[in-house]
Amino acid sequence: MADLKQTLGKAFLEIADAIETGNFGTSVKVGLTLFGSEHGEAELLRAAEMAAKDGQFEVVVIGPKMDTDLELFEVKDETEMHAKMEELLDNDYIQACVTLHYNFPIGVSTVGRVVVPATGKEMIIATTTGTSATARSEAMFKNAIYGISVAKSIGIKNPTVGILNVDNAKGVERALQELKSNGYNVNFGESLRADGGSVMRGNDLLMGAVDVMVTDSLTGNILMKMFSSFTTGGSYEAHGFGYGPGIGFDYNRIISIISRASGANVIANAIRYSAEAAKGNLVQKVKDEYEAAKSAKYDSILEGLKPKKVAEKPKVEVAKEVVTSDIGGIDIMDLESAADSLMAEGIYAETGMGCTGPIVLVNDKNTEKALEILANAGFIAKQKVDC
Repeated sequence: MADLKQTLGKAFLEIADAIETGNFGTSVKVGLTLFGSEHGEAELLRAAEMAAKDGQFEVVVIGPKMDTDLELFEVKDETEMHAKMEELLDNDYIQACVTLHYNFPIGVSTVGRVVVPATGKEMIIATTTGTSATARSEAMFKNAIYGISVAKSIGIKNPTVGILNVDNAKGVERALQELKSNGYNVNFGESLRADGGSVMRGNDLLMGAVDVMVTDSLTGNILMKMFSSFTTGGSYEAHGFGYGPGIGFDYNRIISIISRASGANVIANAIRYSAEAAKGNLVQKVKDEYEAAKSAKYDSILEGLKPKKVAEKPKVEVAKEVVTSDIGGIDIMDLESAADSLMAEGIYAETGMGCTGPIVLVNDKNTEKALEILANAGFIAKQKVDC
């Protein structure tokens, strides 16, 4: 009887809270990991407690033992922290998580969100970390779909889209126009410069000319840092919503990225951003947009954007191993070739995207030999570039 009374009491409290807030949706829990910031665990915990005051979602923290009323999963280091984060996500105990120092597989990249200085408008930058593909045109084409998906998940029903004027912008614009002519809705925005067009200039970045700004992730990463810390001198990110959730057509987690330099306000906004995306069913939105794009000949258009293939040597099959050692300093265009060069020498290798750029991952016992092979082949400098 006591349990029944507690259950009913909790239910009535939830109904009363929903009436008061107007939020009758499914409860969402968002995690925040606490290790890894340049500003210390206390700054991240402060952000979590700031975000929790919204009352629209619950916040769970994962990290060292700390004095807090929030639910805390205590872990001893970053490895255990990310393992716990993934466990909680995969068991649907939390629906999203904000973290840093997290490596996404190739094909997954994050969609950031900033506040532009000229007008105070919010703008989505697609994408900001990770990489959607190893060729820039292919990646930016995917990034447009990623950005549209995220925009729709946070309530922008028909987002305007612009392509930042970096290398390959015109080719990406043509590909998206073809996709639109085949039936997929790309709502092209207009540059605020006199000559207009959907290819955006630097001025358009500052003015927030479109809802979704499409670029490659390395450029997007620089933009995020500029927008986030232009008033602080760079050591503290004070503005915006962080680098955003990792998006991939087959990716089923909502993991949002912040920087080592992100301050409490940005981290709290990143938690709110993740909660919005989770409530907006982001994972399903991505799948829906992908299916709509595929119906508009997405695959064939994407194929036309890929670099022309040259004759390849047969790939060497190597037994799969656990890969925990990452080697950076490799150009994105050389990433697959670098991995192939290790496989040709009998070293199992995988590719990924680390905190400073592309990485090749090998088993710990093979690190020294892999470094030697990659250096001799000209893929990296003689000294390893740490993440």
